[in-house]
This record gives sequence, structure tokens and C-alpha cells, in this order.
Amino acid sequence: MSGEFIEIEVVYALQNYQDVIMVKMPEGATAREAVEASGLLLKYPEIELGERNKLGIYNKPARLDTVLREGDRVEIYRPLIADPKAVRRQRAEEGKVMKRGGGAMRDA
Repeated sequence: MSGEFIEIEVVYALQNYQDVIMVKMPEGATAREAVEASGLLLKYPEIELGERNKLGIYNKPARLDTVLREGDRVEIYRPLIADPKAVRRQRAEEGKVMKRGGGAMRDA
């Protein structure tokens, strides 16, 4: 490390609000270190990195040990409420027909 610092944005999106924190990190810092430095883990104790909550950088999945670059946006993802595959499977078992688009189904 050359002693240089980089600016990173750490984001945690709630249902109706997005908490965005800018942090200065030394070059070579990881995604985990940036999240810890942001203070979001203290502010939102429900965040469990690596277990309940996954990370991404600009909407692409990232590991906790991913080395960051200047200007990266580290995103903390909330867990899904329902697994989309499980919902589709349940609908199929119940015999419900999936609609295409937003309109009502018509007989051909």
C-alpha cells in the first residue's frame, strides 16, 4: 500500500429509504472493511454480513474480501421475503395460471 486513500460509497436500502454513507478507506481495503467503517452495522443491527445479507458492488454480487477501487458503491442487500422459485412452484401445485403482462387472460 502506498498510503493513498480512496472514497467508497456504502449503501443500505430499506423499504422506503436508502442510507448512503461515504467513507475514505486506505487502498487495498475490502468490502467488509468499508461496511464496518460506514457505521451501518451499528445503526442497523439486523444486518448479518455473509449470512442474512449479501453484498454487491454496482449491482453485481461481491464477496466480503473483494478489494475495492476508487468510487466503488458497496451495496448491502436485504434478504428476499419469499423465494421466487418457491412461489412459482406453489402456484403450479395449486393449479393457478401465471399471467403474461398485466392484463387479464382471454380465451383464444
